[in-house]
Amino acid sequence: MNIKAGYKGLLAAVICSLLVFSSCAGSGSDNSANDTAGASVTSTYDNTESLQELSELPEEESKQKEYTYVNTDFVPGDYKEESKKKELSDLEETSEKPETSKLEVTPDDQIFSSPICKSSLLYCIDDEKVLYNDSASLVTAPASLTKLLTASVVYKYMNPEDEVTVGDEQYFVNADSSKCFISIGNVLTVEDLMTGMLLCSGNDAAYTAAVSTARALHKNEELSDEQALAIFGELMNDFAAGIGMKSSHFVNPDGWDDEQQYVTGEDMLKLSVYALSVPEIRTIVGTKEKTVEFKSGETMTWYNTNGLLYPGDAYYCENAIGMKTGTTDNAGCCLVSAFEKNNKTYVTVVLGCGSDNDRYELTLKLFDLIDNPLGQNQEQNADNTDNTDNIGNADNGENSNSEEQMNEE
Repeated sequence: MNIKAGYKGLLAAVICSLLVFSSCAGSGSDNSANDTAGASVTSTYDNTESLQELSELPEEESKQKEYTYVNTDFVPGDYKEESKKKELSDLEETSEKPETSKLEVTPDDQIFSSPICKSSLLYCIDDEKVLYNDSASLVTAPASLTKLLTASVVYKYMNPEDEVTVGDEQYFVNADSSKCFISIGNVLTVEDLMTGMLLCSGNDAAYTAAVSTARALHKNEELSDEQALAIFGELMNDFAAGIGMKSSHFVNPDGWDDEQQYVTGEDMLKLSVYALSVPEIRTIVGTKEKTVEFKSGETMTWYNTNGLLYPGDAYYCENAIGMKTGTTDNAGCCLVSAFEKNNKTYVTVVLGCGSDNDRYELTLKLFDLIDNPLGQNQEQNADNTDNTDNIGNADNGENSNSEEQMNEE
């Protein structure tokens, strides 16, 4: 009897072991599924980093972090860039941004059906009149036309003869962008710095100008690069609002593509008219080339990216007095130009052309409208343009010095 009882006990133990093993195996399968889901969630979080953290920051700190985040660690084609684009796209959905209008072509616009552009304008400063308007309210990236705003802000707070030293802010400059090739440690005047930024569209000059202006304004050389750039970003938007740019926003001083940096043709016209009223800017943008000397004795020669200024160039125009080029993937090929004719000054704005040649061809077609205007329909269209009255007359406060993916140019 004891032996049989022992066998029965052993058999019961074996059955219990099998049941326990089966139960454990089923439980392990569920945990595995949960682990897989957990890995997926973790992977998604890793790819989106800290947008939630950004939204929880105090407003001031949030602006600063957003500004510096967009302009660092960019590698064309890199997976990180794709991740950042997704994040910015998500952020854009919740931000206030002017509604994008569609490109409309009227019968009178047909001469501009080729080359293609996103929007274009012709304006007479003396008559304060829009002579041509094609989709001027369309929202688009500003590219290096941004530097007209950067220069305007710089000259509001700094003097041409002030000296600045190139510093570590150069690490914010995208390696593939247009530069005037200043180096850390170079000491040069504000006038020379603006020459490098506006003539050959130096993004490196734009960043040095931004941090130097912010530190000078706050009389604090201890401001970090990030703090100085965030301050300058606020100055840019305040200045833009002050001259009537109602549908634009800026987050960097050089015009590098960013979902939170956008402009309309109407606003770009207002900025261009203001920039022309600053004698220092007007002189620089109309200069074909200039050799500057740093405090160390080094010299550098810079050339204007604007083909309208060069005799012998296919697009040379003797009436052109300058302004600014701009090119990025999002913006396309852009050009703001100024002309003097019949004792009057005219400004053209061309945004979103498909090629370098297109922007010059379209600009010269607009210039031709000065003596060969379109029909009455287009004139009425120009007269009815919203937000173009009193361009350049908005109150922007005092100006101490006047009365007035890749950035390839």
